Amino acid sequence: MELKFVDSQKKLTLADEVFACDFNEPLIHQIVTAHMAARRAGTKAQKTRAEVSGGGAKPWKQKGTGRARAGTNRSPLWRTGGRIFAAKPRNYKQKVNRKMYKGAVRSIFSELIRQERLLVVTDFQIDMPRTKILLKKLNDMNMTNDVLIVSDAIDNNLYLAARNLPRIEVSDAVMAAADPVALIKAEKVLITEAALKKIEGLLT
Repeated sequence: MELKFVDSQKKLTLADEVFACDFNEPLIHQIVTAHMAARRAGTKAQKTRAEVSGGGAKPWKQKGTGRARAGTNRSPLWRTGGRIFAAKPRNYKQKVNRKMYKGAVRSIFSELIRQERLLVVTDFQIDMPRTKILLKKLNDMNMTNDVLIVSDAIDNNLYLAARNLPRIEVSDAVMAAADPVALIKAEKVLITEAALKKIEGLLT
C-alpha cells in the first residue's frame, strides 16, 4: 500500500501485512486491558481483624449490661475494626503473547490509516523549545486536539515544547509501537517517515 506525505508530493510504500490488516476488536480490547492493568501500582493495603491494633480484652462482660455481646473491639462490625476481605498489594500484570501484541498494534495502525488519522511527514522538528512555535506549526496543519507526534528519536526541543500542552503527546517509534492506548486515544497521529519505517520493521 502507499501513503501520501502531508508536507510533500512523495508517496511512501508500506507492507500490506502490517498496515492493511483487518480490524480485530476483541484482540485490541484484550491488549488494551492488559496494558492498562500493567500500569496499576497495586499498592493498596488494608488490615484484617488480625492486623488492626486493639483487641485483647473483652470490651464488657458477656451478660447483664443490656448491650449486645462483644468479644473484641477489632471486629469488622465496629468502627476502627478490621476489614472483611482486606485488600492486599498485588501484581495486576496479565500475560500477553508477543504475537498477539504485534497483531493488535498492526490492527490499530491499519485502522488509523483507514480513518485517515495517520499523517506522514518527512521530518518534524522545531528550532527552539517554545510551546508557541509548536502550536503554530500544528495549527498550520489543522491539528490542535489530541495529537500524538511520533518521531524516530525524541527531539528535546519538541519534547520540552509539548510538555505544557495536555492534549499533545510526543513519542519515539519504539514507545508508540508499545503503547496501544496512546494510539487509540489520539485524534491524529503525526508520524515521520523514519519512525514509520522503524515501526514497520518492529511489527513485521
